[in-house]
Amino acid sequence: MAHSATQTNSRFSLPSLIASIGSSIYSALISVAQAQSRVRQVEFLQSLSDEELKNRGLTRERIVHRVFADSIWL
Repeated sequence: MAHSATQTNSRFSLPSLIASIGSSIYSALISVAQAQSRVRQVEFLQSLSDEELKNRGLTRERIVHRVFADSIWL
C-alpha cells in the first residue's frame, strides 16, 4: 500500500495584496480620466456649429460614434 502527501504553500501575502489593490485603483483612475477626456471632446464638438462640423466631416449624429469608436461598438 502506497501513501502520498501533497503540500501546498498558499500563504497570505500582504505585499502582493497591497500591490493588487494599488493596481486596481490605478486602473480605475486611468479609466475615469480617459472617460472625462472623451466627454469633454464630445461637449466641444457639440458646441460647434453645423457648418464647422461639416468642415470636419462630421454630423451631430456621428459625434459620439467618432469620439468613442475605438472603445465601444456602436
